[in-house]
Amino acid sequence: MTLDLDGPEPLYAQIAAVLAARIADGTYPARRRIPSETELTEEFDVSRPTVRQAIQVLRDRGLAETVRGKGTYVTG
Repeated sequence: MTLDLDGPEPLYAQIAAVLAARIADGTYPARRRIPSETELTEEFDVSRPTVRQAIQVLRDRGLAETVRGKGTYVTG
């Protein structure tokens, strides 16, 4: 997935959309962990705060929950 660096949509929103699509198509199944912040920063070549914002969007939408010390999981 290529991010549109010149488009009007913020990077975190683009990443959140990609992750939400992966949840919807079963790439990330319910009650399973999504990749770590470190893995996502490397995959999308963005900063950690950008990834954190994207994950917050997923949490706000009810698609994911973060378990302290364990990671972020798809809600089931």
